[in-house]
Amino acid sequence: MLNEQYNFFESVEQSFDKAAKFTKWDKGLLEQIKACNSIYSMKFPVKMDDGRIEVIEAYRVQHSQHKTPCKGGIRFSNAVNQDEVMALASLMTYKCAIVNVPFGGGKGGIKIDPRQHSAYELEKITRRYTAELVKKNFIGPGIDVPAPDYGTGEREMSWIVDTYTSLKPGEIDAAGCVTGKPISQGGVHGRKEATGLGVFFGIREVCNMPEIMQKLGMPIGIVDKKVVIQGLGNVGYHSAKFFREGGAIVVAIAEYEGAIYKTDGLNEEEVFQHRKKTGSILNFPGATNLAKSSDALEMDCDILIPAALENVIHADNAPNVKARIIGEAANGPLSPEADEIFIKRGILVVPDMYLNAGGVTVSYFEWLKNLSHVRYGRMEKRFQENMNKHILGQMENLAGKQVSKKEKDYILHGADEIDLVHSGLEETMIGATREIMDIWHANPSIPDMRTAAYVCAINKVAISYVELGIFP
Repeated sequence: MLNEQYNFFESVEQSFDKAAKFTKWDKGLLEQIKACNSIYSMKFPVKMDDGRIEVIEAYRVQHSQHKTPCKGGIRFSNAVNQDEVMALASLMTYKCAIVNVPFGGGKGGIKIDPRQHSAYELEKITRRYTAELVKKNFIGPGIDVPAPDYGTGEREMSWIVDTYTSLKPGEIDAAGCVTGKPISQGGVHGRKEATGLGVFFGIREVCNMPEIMQKLGMPIGIVDKKVVIQGLGNVGYHSAKFFREGGAIVVAIAEYEGAIYKTDGLNEEEVFQHRKKTGSILNFPGATNLAKSSDALEMDCDILIPAALENVIHADNAPNVKARIIGEAANGPLSPEADEIFIKRGILVVPDMYLNAGGVTVSYFEWLKNLSHVRYGRMEKRFQENMNKHILGQMENLAGKQVSKKEKDYILHGADEIDLVHSGLEETMIGATREIMDIWHANPSIPDMRTAAYVCAINKVAISYVELGIFP
């Protein structure tokens, strides 16, 4: 397991080195960007429900402080180790840089299987972990801001913010010490669907680029494109939802128990409810079963969205993938060998390091909300509605006609928090996609979009270091 995780970190460094050749920066500066600045490895005792003492292994890595605070999730998993956390923290640095979120990269992990612990045990572990971070100044709204990751969610984030607040009485911005919180504790509307929606916005922008679509031999736009989704967790579910609502046809959905196929498209909510009722996505009415989940990856489609596990597409199955566009919604779903195969085959891989940045983008919006102490839309919503009502009234008077109630409601609507969050995410993903493509077009020797994304990230982090005066 250690070797496997080391290879994950090594693959991040390989991708970095591959992209660094296309930049102008000094070798010493590149080495600084690549290095993890601070690594906190800890062990602490927690008393379990049966009275025994268990020593918990945990980590927090701050990869880069070129901008502060550091930002990155906390995962609960038996697979957690230092190499994995270092790799994920470094990816957070590059991800934040690409989408212009002013954070350095961080990541945390606790080596436990959350399914083997009661809620009370998980609460004690989470609160003790938070207290350890506070002791070493590894958490705070201006220092390091965790978030949910694999095995964690709103509940764990609420325990973190409560523990931090109790240890830092009177800190007015304490709610900003963590993101992904419940709405009642300073969370933001739109966080749950953020990653899946960001995946949709990123792929849609790629599909709206005439030169890219011409190169791939595909029509412009997302409408009627056949999409395969691997994984029906939070990211896969919302990716499927927004692709379907955007006019694409979700022809297949895969989960660990197998996959289902339906030519005229699947509705993700109906599939979700079927699985909830039967325990499996298989035997969904009107759909064809595929015995092996991995078979869905090799189906005939326009867009393939791996949204679950790492390393699901590799040297063995990459030659059989028929999609023209692969959108990495999961972290690291492609091996480096698969990347090389797709470059040779002319298949476009839209890389995870920016495509699944919807979560950190909306986390940034939540952090800003916590620092401003006001929800989005509170000050301008009614002003917008009153102004829109006045303008529409004038237009109707001049035209002598009335618009329909449906259109009137749409025009008069003032932006709620969720509208503004979705709008900000859309702007972020469109801007990041165009920046990466501009770098790629400016240097045709860059082999793929992943390398172009790394070049984009390296340039931004390097400029920050130079502007700080650390490097000439």
